Amino acid sequence: MHLGEELAILGALLLIAYVFGRLGKLIGLPAIPVYMLVGLLASPHTGWFPLNFDSGRIELIAIFGLILLLFNLGLEFDQDEFFSNAGRLIVSGGSYILVNMAVGLAFGFWVGWGTREALIIAGITATSSSAIVTKLLIELNRLANKETPMILGVTVVEDIFIAIYLAIVGVVLSNETAIWPVIGKLAVSFLFLVVMFTIARWGGKWVSRLFRTKDDELFTILFFGLAVAFGGIGELLGVTDAIGAFLIGLVLGATKYRSKIEHLSLPMRDVFGAFFFLNFGLSLNASEFSTVLMPVLGAVLMTFLLNVIAGQFVAWLNKLGPQAGINATVILQNRGEFALILATLSISAGLDKRIVPFAGLYVLIMSIAGPILAANSQKIGAVILRTKKKPKPQARPIMAEENIALVEAATEGLEYGEPEAASTAAERLIEQAMQQSDETSGRTRDPEY
Repeated sequence: MHLGEELAILGALLLIAYVFGRLGKLIGLPAIPVYMLVGLLASPHTGWFPLNFDSGRIELIAIFGLILLLFNLGLEFDQDEFFSNAGRLIVSGGSYILVNMAVGLAFGFWVGWGTREALIIAGITATSSSAIVTKLLIELNRLANKETPMILGVTVVEDIFIAIYLAIVGVVLSNETAIWPVIGKLAVSFLFLVVMFTIARWGGKWVSRLFRTKDDELFTILFFGLAVAFGGIGELLGVTDAIGAFLIGLVLGATKYRSKIEHLSLPMRDVFGAFFFLNFGLSLNASEFSTVLMPVLGAVLMTFLLNVIAGQFVAWLNKLGPQAGINATVILQNRGEFALILATLSISAGLDKRIVPFAGLYVLIMSIAGPILAANSQKIGAVILRTKKKPKPQARPIMAEENIALVEAATEGLEYGEPEAASTAAERLIEQAMQQSDETSGRTRDPEY
């Protein structure tokens, strides 16, 4: 087996992705559209790359990327936060999803590509990109803003919706037409969901016993093997590999080793995830964009208008002002990995081939425009609401890296039986937090409210 040429091409693509990624950072772009653009440039349909590189050559690696994206989504799901505020979160997130899903489904039927295609289009346009949303909140220093818990609450409910939605889509795309087999597959899918959610909620301490090893290599092999295995189980049960990976991530997120798993899996997710987005870009044909241009522009306009309405409504439900609604709108309108996952599923199900260029162009536009609008939401709000920006008092910046190091020191001290080290780290973290609180007391975090 001679793979020298393939490895050279793949290495070149990753290096190009790095260069484009650095350039994208200058204008606040996330990695998702950058990887897609690199894949599009190297696609055999364009002829712009000197060597032919077909997406099938990295398909398995891309599937690992898909599995790890959903695995980490489940791993990061905060069950305690959800169940402690379930009512408010369900109302806020549910209303956001309901508005986007209902109109998105109507839009899908209006496009006229078919019933199953309409269901896919509704999913593509209805849910935010958790990866882009979280990254924007961090990079724009908005974790302390009043609307941030509301935004994160919406994404939490979206995660649950994605699990249920993928279970339904998996059955719908199975080409089963007889009523009883369909009911049987739905029953199996929801039983799988219920069992895994139950284990995640009440079985964390039992699952933790599987991970009693201090060898990081074996530890990594174990959780990665579980992610891949449950991806396969999900596929066999008809709920897709993505949802199988999400559910085992949810279960492992309930164990006491959640932080360690997350620490080891995030670099893997970023690398394999890059292959997923790169592979999707390789499958795109830029010449097909013209055939879906009008539906995509309609979907972009629809998404923006719906998010304006939904953002203000959710802000009102949470007793926040119009500026909070604007901030929520421009953050939550970002679309990304879930839209591409649905497009990938449509390929295997043999749906209308226009779904792929539709999803590709739609995600490119939304994931490029979204961050730019999010970075300027305060200015947009000032113009619309006619508010004047008040000068912010100079405050000591939050030392994010130091805080993270202190948290890790505290958790590792407890995990490895070093209570004194954990206590010292915790005391330093509390002292630092109190100092920062004193410096910022007496001021509103966002004066434009």
